[in-house]
Formats: sequence, C-alpha cells, structure tokens
Amino acid sequence: MLFLKKKKKKKKSNQTLVTKFVLQGFSEHPEHHALLFSCFLSLCSVALTGNTLIILAIALNSGLHTPMYFFLFNLATMDIICASSVMPKALEGLVLEENSISYGGCMAQLYFLTWAASSELLLLTVMAYDRYAAICHPLHYSTAMSKAFCGTLAAGVWALCAFNTAVRAGLMLRLDFCGPDVITHFFCEVPPLLLLSCSSTYVNSIMLVLADAFYGILNFLMTIVSYGFIISSILKMRTAEGKKKAFSICSSHLIVVGMYYTAVFYAYISPVSSYSTEKSKLAGVLYTMLSPTLNPLIYTLRNAEVKAALRKLFPFFRN
Repeated sequence: MLFLKKKKKKKKSNQTLVTKFVLQGFSEHPEHHALLFSCFLSLCSVALTGNTLIILAIALNSGLHTPMYFFLFNLATMDIICASSVMPKALEGLVLEENSISYGGCMAQLYFLTWAASSELLLLTVMAYDRYAAICHPLHYSTAMSKAFCGTLAAGVWALCAFNTAVRAGLMLRLDFCGPDVITHFFCEVPPLLLLSCSSTYVNSIMLVLADAFYGILNFLMTIVSYGFIISSILKMRTAEGKKKAFSICSSHLIVVGMYYTAVFYAYISPVSSYSTEKSKLAGVLYTMLSPTLNPLIYTLRNAEVKAALRKLFPFFRN
C-alpha cells in the first residue's frame, strides 16, 4: 500500500509535527482485502442492526423494563458506539489505496473507542452483580436493584469511563509526534501511538498499566467472585428445574464475558514495549467487530423474552 505523505507544521525548535497519520490496516495482506471487506461489512451490518433492534425491543416493551434488560440496553448502546467508531475507517482502508486519518480524527476515534470499550468492561461487572443479587438474594432483589440504584450504576459507569478517557486523551494530546506517521493498526490505538511519539511517554505508560489493572484484572476478578457465589448458590438448589433456570439466566452473560476478556487479556495485559502488531489487530477485530456482532445474537437466541418482544414489534420475526 502506498502511504500519504505526512503534513507537518514547524516548531520553534526546528522539529516538525505530524498532523496526519496513516493507518496501516491490513496492507501487508492485499490479496485478502476483498474477503476482509466482505466479512467486515457483514459484521458491521449485523452489529448495528442487531444492537439497534435490542434497544428498540427493550425501550418499547414494558415487560422488559427490568434491571437485567436495562443493563443490556446500555450494553447494546456501547456496542454501537464501539463498532461505529472503528468500522468506517477499517472498511475505507480495505477499499482505498491510501488510508489516512487527521490528528484530530485520530484523537476523536481513540476517545470514543476507549470510552465505549472501558464502559463495556465495567458494565459487565455490574451485570454480574445484578445476576448475583437475583440468584443469591432473590427475596431482596427488587429492593436491592431498584430503578434509582440501577440508574445510578449505569450513570456511574458512563461518567467514570468518560472521565478516565478524558484524562487519558489529555495525556495523549500533550505528546509530540515528529514522524514516522504510520500507525501499525487498522484504528488509532494507544500502544502504537505511544511508540510513534517523539516525547516522553512515561506518564502515559503508567496510566495504561493502571487502566489495564483496573478495567482488565480488577473487574475480571470481581466478576469471577460474583459468579463463584452464584455457582455455589445454584448448586445448593434442590430442584433440577431451578438449577437449569438459574444457569440459563447466567449463560448468555458468561459467554459474553468470556469472549470479551479473552480479547482484552490477549492483546493488552502486557507492557507497551512487548506490543505485538498482529496480536493487537486480531484482538481488535474480536472486541470492536466480532463482540458487538455476537452480543445481540447471544442475548437474543438464548432469551425467550427478547425474542417474544422482537416478534411483537416486528412481525417478520415470526417466521
């Protein structure tokens, strides 16, 4: 792939700053571009359509106005933001010979992607707590997970992740990029950007490690603890029907958690210095394209209430 020449602006120190980046994408495999474009376009269409349908089904069906579906509504919204912030440029890179992104566009993409992805990790932990409350303390569930409390949890997730992302974006904006200008990814991501910076990235690297520890490791451990209590409670149930129903309630969430954390741990729980381009691209496809596509399918195909709501709103789902 031919790369655009970088536009630069002069600094007093006679250095030059990059004002445009080139997304490498999958340029090392041009023979697969047509296949990748078809796959990514299909994933994009299913992700946006599936999550929009879930949002409409939950919003327009009063029977789904419960904590579990309220959090699923938020998860679908996050999936739409995540997918729509990455997929357009990824598809463009597979069609055009040159795929560049402005400095401002790169920072904006980085912000919305980080906001959505980190919010999703935190929300999955909240959803695990919701399942814990429903199965381990069913008599107190309606009180513990009131509308006000659920709203506070969701607002807290969005606000905390927006603030954290703003801090990280601010730290990224203070860096200078003097060239080269090729980002070894199909979207703007923190590790490859740090490798391109010509100024000190020490503070950014520390923040990246702290974010990995909180969003990746700590949230994962809290989810595991929640499910430890859930499984223990299920095993104590006397009836097989009760156990089956409880496992059915949790199975969709467990599948999504396993899929999402696999991608996160595979790509990001490692130092910036050991960053692997191919590994990061694969993980990027998993959590920015595959996960938003599979989430609505998993929650719909394994949930009779969501399927019933979709059939009620959209008659063509009856067949």
